Amino acid sequence: MNIKMFEKKGISLQFQKNLISFFLSICIFIFDRVTKNIIINSQTDNQIVYINDYINLDLIWNTGIGFGLLSYESSLIYNLITLIIGFVILFLIYLILKQNFLDKILFSFIIGGALGNFYDRLTYFAVPDFIDIHYNNFHWFTFNIADIFITIGIIMLISKDIFIKQ
Repeated sequence: MNIKMFEKKGISLQFQKNLISFFLSICIFIFDRVTKNIIINSQTDNQIVYINDYINLDLIWNTGIGFGLLSYESSLIYNLITLIIGFVILFLIYLILKQNFLDKILFSFIIGGALGNFYDRLTYFAVPDFIDIHYNNFHWFTFNIADIFITIGIIMLISKDIFIKQ
């Protein structure tokens, strides 16, 4: 066997890992879209759906970023934030190409969720959030499936960097 055969297998393996990562991002994006479409179509009268004493489904439209931060009435600020988010997604896609397989998977979580929220910003000019977790009168920020994947990806990346020595 010569070296070129190993190089081809290495490139092929790297391509397969990248393909898996991008496929995972697309699956997360689709899962997010499906859940948001179900909520948007079923809550046309803005009625809260009671699940149990701790979780409700309550559709709200978020024009800011995570947890409603940077919500402004200005379309200039909204468009600027949307543009920055688009560049961050492109940068994360670039990072996927340069990372090891575990990091590729974790970045895929973030990208899949970010694409879902980015799509909403472009389509609806707001992000539909609908998962309302609460205890008595204390309500956590309302969020969606994309936010869950973004949060899991970030927490896992940080945890990996802190606890796993390379």
